Amino acid sequence: MKIIENRKNFFALSLIMIFIGFAAMFYQSTQSNGMLNWDVEFTGGTSMEIDMGEEYDHEKLREVIFDVTGQRSPQIQDVIGTNEVAVKMQSIDSVTRGKLAEGIQAEFPLSEIKTTSDVSGTVSSEMQKAAIKASLLACIAMLIYISIRFKDIRAGSSAIIALVHDVLIVIAAYAIFRIPVNNTFIAVLLTILGYSVNATIVIFDRIRENHDKFPHRETAEKINKSVAQTLARSINTSITTFFTVGAVYVIGVQSIKEFALPMMVGIIVGAYSSICISGSVWYTLLPKNEK
Repeated sequence: MKIIENRKNFFALSLIMIFIGFAAMFYQSTQSNGMLNWDVEFTGGTSMEIDMGEEYDHEKLREVIFDVTGQRSPQIQDVIGTNEVAVKMQSIDSVTRGKLAEGIQAEFPLSEIKTTSDVSGTVSSEMQKAAIKASLLACIAMLIYISIRFKDIRAGSSAIIALVHDVLIVIAAYAIFRIPVNNTFIAVLLTILGYSVNATIVIFDRIRENHDKFPHRETAEKINKSVAQTLARSINTSITTFFTVGAVYVIGVQSIKEFALPMMVGIIVGAYSSICISGSVWYTLLPKNEK
């Protein structure tokens, strides 16, 4: 494998994917849709608790909400063990709330609106700050750990650059597919960070082993050999995880799909960055006399 020799092509491909994401965000902002499809938890909005009275069709409920409010991605979450459901959406006024209640009760005669309340924008702002802090702390901790483990700050830096690469492409997927950005967004990012860095560390470990076994070989050759030796492991792990999350996406409800879809993107991107980007960045950061 000639990973290092083709590193410029890999870097260019990554930049193109990230650029497409930013272009999608810019386009959505010009259409007054917002760069990302922020959900209620991040923007504030209206929350309703409904006793459906019987089993119901999620899609029919979603259609009723869309017909009244025009919102395509309300968050619908069942209360386990009951026929109750919690619905969260962008803020609606009292008149629209009344029409929505009438529409729901017309479609589901046994239903009863238990409570309707507003989600505070202040809480939403705090959640955004918490998400940013959690991601930064995770990256800093991994940078310190990898730098100490491999006794090279460049190893830690290259791993973090690869992780930032993964996060940017996943955010691009959120922008392109208009996936609602809610609490699962934080879970997706942190899960992908952990998953991707694990695969990267496996490759870096093999690079260190080959450096000790074959000190006479050039660094590019050792990195290529290390990637080739761990390629089957990386691909097999990614494929099995992808199929598992894919099954969850196929059979899951909407709230699960909103988690599974970006996770599938993250799994693919994480495998790509571990194989093609992390080692290439490490090599790029090395001084000429170590190449």
